[in-house]
Amino acid sequence: MKILKPIILILLLNLATFAQEAKTPTPPVPYDFLKKQEVKEFINMMVKRNHFKRSYLEEVLSNAMLDKETLDRYTGKYKVGTTNGSWERYKDHVLDEHTLQLAKEFKQNYYSTLKRAEDEYGVDMDYIVGFMGVESKYGTYTGDYRILDALATLAFHKNRMKKFFKSEFKNLFLLMREENRDIYTQYGSFAGAMGAVQQVPSIQRRFMVDYNNDGKKDPWDLEDCIGVIAKFMHNKGWVKGAVVAVPTNFNGKRFTKLKCSHKKTYSVAYLRKKGVKPLEPFNEKRAYLLKTRNSDHDDIWMGGKNFRVLTKYNNSTSYGMAIHIIAQSVK
Repeated sequence: MKILKPIILILLLNLATFAQEAKTPTPPVPYDFLKKQEVKEFINMMVKRNHFKRSYLEEVLSNAMLDKETLDRYTGKYKVGTTNGSWERYKDHVLDEHTLQLAKEFKQNYYSTLKRAEDEYGVDMDYIVGFMGVESKYGTYTGDYRILDALATLAFHKNRMKKFFKSEFKNLFLLMREENRDIYTQYGSFAGAMGAVQQVPSIQRRFMVDYNNDGKKDPWDLEDCIGVIAKFMHNKGWVKGAVVAVPTNFNGKRFTKLKCSHKKTYSVAYLRKKGVKPLEPFNEKRAYLLKTRNSDHDDIWMGGKNFRVLTKYNNSTSYGMAIHIIAQSVK
């Protein structure tokens, strides 16, 4: 896989809470990383380019463990639900009654911070609420995999995203040094994502902010994470108040007339000719045609430019739609 911008590669990780499956992971096992030639080359690179002490790197790698459960997710044939989730799983785990209640409470409890972020970054606070719900249910589940073990395993064992994970392993060391954190005590997802908005190290280095002004950029602090998401949305071109997604009607239960994707747009006039009509005002000339597949029928939506912003955090229609539905529930 060629190296893309790290923020785009998040899409393959499914950093959403539900995909991690809230269960006790299989414990990592001892492993001698230092015997691997590419680990030795990695250490040499970090010493030469980033001025780390060799003794520190060797100590850390000697204490890293092999996380076989994590490795299994990225080897062999890709299986839906292992690193990405279906719409049914989003509905069951993210759009359940409990999460929607947490969303309302979060908006109420953090309204002043959300309002400040909305005004400073020109974004809609309800979608910040949506992001926080999908990623960690407002900090209630942020993962219990030790990041050192997960990234060391994926960086130095064959898997379909090895090059990306080796880069993230490098960024983990840089992040720990920059933020004066203990590399041994960072826990998160099986893919190396941490905090209430589940960011891998390279993205934390790019987007983390000290939004509560306590002197720390803390990925587990909910106020800091409000700032992170607002900054991300602004950076990716969010337009406050613009359309995100609207439901449509069409004949039948399953929709097969056109390809549905959050990457391809159609003119609204063309969609109307094909029998897809918005049920709410849609004031953009082109639309993404979005499908959420339920057990017995499809729902078809028209998505605006703002919807594409949601999927730049995680490249999934279901992900973006889950955020949208949470946002609509707290308006």
